[in-house]
Order: sequence, then structure tokens, then C-alpha cells
Amino acid sequence: MQMMNGIGGGTELPSPPSDGISNLRFSNHSDHLLVSSWDKTVRLYDARENVLKGEFFHSAAVLDCCFHDDSSGFSAGADHTVRRHVFSTGKEEILGRHKAPVRCVEYSHAAGQVITGSWDKTLKCWDPRGASGQERTLVGTYFQPERVYSIALVGTRLVVATAGRHVNIYDLRNMSQPEQRRESSLKYQTRCVRCYPNGTGYALSSVEGRVAMEFFDTSDSGQAKKYAFKCHRKTEDGKDFVYPVNAIAFHPIYGTFSTGGCDGVVNVWDGNNKKRLFQYTKYPNSISALSFSKDGQLLAVASSYTYERGDVPHSPDSIFVRNVNEIEVKPKPKMYSNPESEAKSKARV
Repeated sequence: MQMMNGIGGGTELPSPPSDGISNLRFSNHSDHLLVSSWDKTVRLYDARENVLKGEFFHSAAVLDCCFHDDSSGFSAGADHTVRRHVFSTGKEEILGRHKAPVRCVEYSHAAGQVITGSWDKTLKCWDPRGASGQERTLVGTYFQPERVYSIALVGTRLVVATAGRHVNIYDLRNMSQPEQRRESSLKYQTRCVRCYPNGTGYALSSVEGRVAMEFFDTSDSGQAKKYAFKCHRKTEDGKDFVYPVNAIAFHPIYGTFSTGGCDGVVNVWDGNNKKRLFQYTKYPNSISALSFSKDGQLLAVASSYTYERGDVPHSPDSIFVRNVNEIEVKPKPKMYSNPESEAKSKARV
């Protein structure tokens, strides 16, 4: 494992949100970065050029955001709305509504739909190509066992993580019922779910400093591969401190992944070999969100206090964009020993 000197590192973007950063996302087409915040804004940056390109608004906290393409994006808010933003013109419109704050939003290129999850215990799918207005764009409403906390997409698969540690897995081609209904293997509240880029499973994090690696394959051999591990913990003066794991982001090239916690630390993991590859030194605040750029060369880090210690003085919220070195994210090759030599060595012992 290697570590950086000084603060976690990277270029700090200008004009950051004035309140908590709820999420940030890189575009799949460029180095544009979309940022949602509790200050009721959605900000669009050019991360490589370090420029704020646009600002859009809700009437309450914005809880999530995602790109449609490089010309537009979507956001989800505590004002119960799902909104579309056209970057070139500044045009905004309400795509639809829920009956409670909308916690999650994703755009599925496979289905051509916007998918939202809400604290009203529903998942909704919207057609953004239709005329504006809820009745014209709503494709379907799917009831969940509890409030939706996090959703993730890979291909035609959708993973929905809710309160009560429920996990529903859908096939977007048939949303009539979940393909699988599961319970999180972690004992405490889910914070984040993200799918493996290769489409074989998902990673799930909790408030209790753990990450679970799960697989879609329900066979005995498929389920035998799943595991969970502890992270974002420390011991000081004989006391153990455990921090929520707020964010997970997979590297698009290597399939390794980063985690960010309330300890202000970003770790990079090789899930296949069950090893930590890298740890950046501490950022000023909790890590509330992470995102790799489309080519994996940039990592955006939201350093944003998440009120885990209550309303206490804290550093201003910041967005850092760091250049990613291959050594930080590329899995290290396994060192295979000669079986005959290994047997002789054991015999000598």
C-alpha cells in the first residue's frame, strides 16, 4: 500500500456548494462534472479546465444528479421533484414528482429511461423523450419495501437498496417484479450501492465501516464468492472508531474501486484479490461522494461534512479533482510460487 503526503490531494474546484454535497458524477462523454448539493443547486464543471460552467436550481435540497448526455442532465430533490437541465440554454423543467423527497436518480442508456427512487417507498421510471408533465412521461411506478436509499445500474440490471437492509434486483426489460429479493449481508443501514463494471455483481456499504461484495449469480458456486470486509476504522488511545462508508466508485478500466468515509479518507481496493491498493491522506471533511472520469484518469472527491457529529464547526465543503496514477488503481499481478518448491519448503518446516 502506498500513501500520499499532505492533504488527500488534487485541484480544488472553484465556487463549491455552500452546503453539503450530496453527489457528484462525471459525464460518460467528457470531463464535465455534475454536482448536487443541499444548498438547492446543481453545478456543472469542466473538471479538467477547473471552470464552473453552469448552475441550476431546486426549491429545496438536491439529493442526487446524473448526466443524460453531454448536453443535459437530471436531478432529484427534497422538493419531491425530478428535473431535467439543458446545459447549453440553461433551460430547466420538471420531469415528474414523487410524494416525498427523491433520493436517487439514474439514466439508463439501455432502456432510454430516467429511474428515480424516493423516500415515498417507490421506484419510478420516466421517458425523457415524451412531452413535459408527469402523466405524459411516467412509464411505471414500482413499490418498494421501504424508503429508497441508493440505486445502481449496469446494463439492463438495476439494484435498489432501501431502509431495513432490503435489496431488490430488477431486469429493466421486465419491471413487473424484482428478479431477486435479498437482504443486505451487512448488519447496519445501507449507505451506498454500486455495480461492478463487468456486470457480475455489486458492492454495498454501510454506516458501520463495512463493504459487502455481492454477486448476481444465485448458484452455490456464485454465492460462495461473496464476502464482506471492514474499512474506514481507526484505533486511538485504546478506543476503536468506526465510520460510515458514504461512497463507492468503480474504476472504468481496471474494475478496482474506491471508498470514501466519514473519516475523511479515500481508499482504493482490488476486490478480486481482496487487497487495499492505495490510501490517500485525509481530506478536510467527510467524503460524501466519489466519481472516476470516463477514462479513469481523474477522480472527483467531495469533501463535505455529513453531520455525523451534529451541528459543530467544520471546514468549508470542497470538491477536489486529482490525477490518478496507474499504480493507485491497477491490480497487482499475483505472485505464483512453484508447487514443488512450496511443498519442499513446508516439509523443511
